[in-house]
Amino acid sequence: MASASEDNRFAPPLAHVEDVVESGTGALAGRGVRLVAALLDALFAGIAFWILSFVTPLNWTPPAGANIVRALIINAVVGFIIFLVLHGYLLATRGQTIAKALLKVRIVRSDGSPASFARIVGLRYLPTTVMTFVPIVGAFYALVDCLLIFRESRRCLHDNIADTIVVKA
Repeated sequence: MASASEDNRFAPPLAHVEDVVESGTGALAGRGVRLVAALLDALFAGIAFWILSFVTPLNWTPPAGANIVRALIINAVVGFIIFLVLHGYLLATRGQTIAKALLKVRIVRSDGSPASFARIVGLRYLPTTVMTFVPIVGAFYALVDCLLIFRESRRCLHDNIADTIVVKA
């Protein structure tokens, strides 16, 4: 006898799917700690942008009549370079940003092994940075990315893409 989903190709799947929490990886960092770390890192970046606006000819707002797309691309590239200057050493050596180091949490692979610098930057941060600049889709991506932390595994979309988790250091 055929099941209901075989009879009706539009029926929902019958498989049970749940969020899997990896075991043996250490204590996961709390959602609040991750939020505070993200806010502190944004504050540090804002201070760096502010200082750069005084000591360089960079102006974060394009002049009237300028190509807005070009200005956005330049700002994104400069912003990512600033991110790497601020956090690159800690990410490469300890899997931490400045705020994660202050709050004693770090980024590791989902199996608990250290995450490489290339994985953290190339898979965790870069795709998210690029996606947020895509009109409409970027806002939806950012919303989904943030909301996924409320799963039992506490993994955001960028964690799933890079196969990382944030644990207590």
